[in-house]
Amino acid sequence: MPEPRPGTSAPAAVIKMQIVVIGAGQAGLSAAYHLKRRGMAPHKEFVVLDQSPEPGGAWQHRWPSLTLSTVNRIHDLPGMPFAEALDTTATEMPANTAVPTYFAAYEKRFELPIYRPVTVKVVCKRDGRFRIETDRVQFSARGLINATGTWESPYIPDVPGRDRFKGRQLHTKDYKTAEEFRGKHVVVVGGGISGIQLLDEISRVTRTSWVTRRPPEFRQGPFDAEAGRAAVAKVEDRVRHGLPPDSVVSVTGIPFTPAIEAMQARGLLNRLPMFSEITEDGVRWPDGTSLRAEVILWCTGFRSSLDHLAPLMLHGESGGITMTGRLATQAAKDPRVHLVGYGPSASTIGANRAGGAAARELMEFLDLA
Repeated sequence: MPEPRPGTSAPAAVIKMQIVVIGAGQAGLSAAYHLKRRGMAPHKEFVVLDQSPEPGGAWQHRWPSLTLSTVNRIHDLPGMPFAEALDTTATEMPANTAVPTYFAAYEKRFELPIYRPVTVKVVCKRDGRFRIETDRVQFSARGLINATGTWESPYIPDVPGRDRFKGRQLHTKDYKTAEEFRGKHVVVVGGGISGIQLLDEISRVTRTSWVTRRPPEFRQGPFDAEAGRAAVAKVEDRVRHGLPPDSVVSVTGIPFTPAIEAMQARGLLNRLPMFSEITEDGVRWPDGTSLRAEVILWCTGFRSSLDHLAPLMLHGESGGITMTGRLATQAAKDPRVHLVGYGPSASTIGANRAGGAAARELMEFLDLA
């Protein structure tokens, strides 16, 4: 890939492509696979830009204790089962090692045109095309498939007094190991699966309190295909109406696993309602009740990483992006833009299907089929 000319800040060239894919996680790899399978020439007609130095998407940054036995199911990418790259019976293998190994083997198997590390700074319109400005060179494309996910956009609610807290605050994204909290009182905020997993892990080495905005909804029994379709339909309906997508847990509930049953027996699931204020040495509720703590761990989820698309003005008055297309991957304001890993395609299996739908629909729209 061309580099900037020595002694200048301007890119040496603008590389023209038909389609640029941003992000090489599950959704981006799926999209790249389908673009190539449908006849697009790698490096000449499409490329994938990934800001990470190695394969693996966000998985390479997950905490070490997250293993294949504790993570939500990892769905096979199209054309190559997970089992072809790794021993799937090794359930205690860290996910931050296993998934990157699988992704690397996948990229190599299908010779996908992935450029890394390349950070996309901004995407804007220029002469009827998209100009993709990066920290390396500039690209020009007729169509765009954005697959940047959410990992780079952690969400922490703006609670009064947050800046006064003298202890440590961190987000799920920053978590590494429970040992660093030994001897400290940790307030875990968030009712999602990650929050519960970390609550369980940290409680084994120190004192914890669990706080959630609303009572968690535990799901009994298997999560069958019909339940999955119903959950996806709820999220899809929101984005088709231009509303911000809901979290996965809000529509699927939390599976009541043996691990969670054990947590309940240990008294860990006695959740507290959301506090209204953060003090210098803890948190306080509206009735004046307070709790001292040295650590606040925000397991409060992520937002879609879409800041680089701001010049395209895709968001509407309701705060979300109105989506259309067969699987709601196409931006209604500009059909040349597809968002995979957004809304109903945020899950791993949803990302696979969305990658295929986006590749097909975008090629058809651009008359590249």
